[in-house]
Amino acid sequence: MAKNKNTVVEEAAAEEPVVEEAVGEKLVTIRLPLTRENQEDVFVRVNHRTWLIKRGETVSVPESVVEVLENSERAILEGIEYQSKVSQD
Repeated sequence: MAKNKNTVVEEAAAEEPVVEEAVGEKLVTIRLPLTRENQEDVFVRVNHRTWLIKRGETVSVPESVVEVLENSERAILEGIEYQSKVSQD
């Protein structure tokens, strides 16, 4: 379950966008993979609101949280590519 500072966002059964809205934003259903290397919950903060997203569970979060997660993944991939490029030189 994704936890907001004072509220809990209910889990959704399907992995499709949910029509409900949270503070003016559409909720999106996501599932962060649970792997041997990544077992810790993921903390996300957007505009003074916080979520602790449990890996391996399907949860609904606002679109802004999904954007933060996508930006984080993109930054990690860019870092890996850079390290690979530098180590080849």
